[in-house]
Amino acid sequence: MKRTRGRIVEVDRLTEFDRRLARGAGSLNGWRVRGLDLSGRARQLAAADVTGALFLGCTFADGGDDDVRRRGAIVFPRLPDVPVEVYRSRLYTPPELYDTADYQTSLDARAYAWASSGNDPDLAAALHDHAIDEALDEWVKGRHLVGVMGGHSLQRGGAEYAYAARLGRALGRTHVVTTGGGPGAMEAANLGAYLAHEPEEALTEALEVLGRVPSFTPDVGAWVDAAFAVLREHPHGTDTLGIPTWHYGHEPPNPFATRIAKYFRNATREAILLEICERGIVFLPGAAGTLQEVFQDACENYYADESAIAPMILVGREHWTDTVPAWQLLTTLARGRAMEPHVHLVDTIEEAAALVRSPTA
Repeated sequence: MKRTRGRIVEVDRLTEFDRRLARGAGSLNGWRVRGLDLSGRARQLAAADVTGALFLGCTFADGGDDDVRRRGAIVFPRLPDVPVEVYRSRLYTPPELYDTADYQTSLDARAYAWASSGNDPDLAAALHDHAIDEALDEWVKGRHLVGVMGGHSLQRGGAEYAYAARLGRALGRTHVVTTGGGPGAMEAANLGAYLAHEPEEALTEALEVLGRVPSFTPDVGAWVDAAFAVLREHPHGTDTLGIPTWHYGHEPPNPFATRIAKYFRNATREAILLEICERGIVFLPGAAGTLQEVFQDACENYYADESAIAPMILVGREHWTDTVPAWQLLTTLARGRAMEPHVHLVDTIEEAAALVRSPTA
């Protein structure tokens, strides 16, 4: 939850700012005021003790920012020509990223265009990703997360997509399903988890609707529209999480993640994704990207304290022992280590879900 009591107070709505002052707050020490238009609050700011207050991307009346600085506040100004809120205090939602009917003008597309424009976005990107870190840290508290990794090229309408969706559904009944937030297996897992508490028929119908637009190429807009049609039919789904990146601008975020922690830096995103899934990660068949995630996760577990090891569950014996023979190397790496009993190879959704629910997996 956003902190509203104690020494640090997050204020990101003008109504909240006014309410606190009206209740008698004379000191703003410890306040983090984010993205507010305070140009009409000059009198209130002048009357308050702003020592120790932090203003992030706020707008002031003429001279107001200099005044609060002189009186002990810290002011981080708005950065020009940046399409995202670099000081945001919350994760994204699908409607925020897809805020226009035309994908090319949406926030998601604008952010990618800005990041790849050849300008120097490093400061703004770093501030944004740090803010997303903080928002994600707050959101995951009290939730139990399980990751699902798999190929981004998996198309809607196929048996493998449906399989990934049913895996997400099985896991989503007891855990927050967390993915890389993109298309393919990631979308399928978020979809299944979103509909985890709906009747089985709801998932079947959703798969049929989505199958009419198999891929986000050549038309991202049609792909997104099909997803939002499912969401309108089922507006009260289960929470799921996506952690995509603008590093891969050709991969739009899937709308079935109810919360989206989107980063500019892919390395940060990859590390965070592995770190927060304390109930482990299920790896569906995939290629180079999924293989990288398998061994990045294995490295974390290899050096982890025994109490911090998270299960690794590879689904598809033939794929992981023959097509992409990672299993042999993984088990060799794990032999004799504390991670050894936590590395699994299964063939079915039911086996994977049972292992995630098992306290000894």
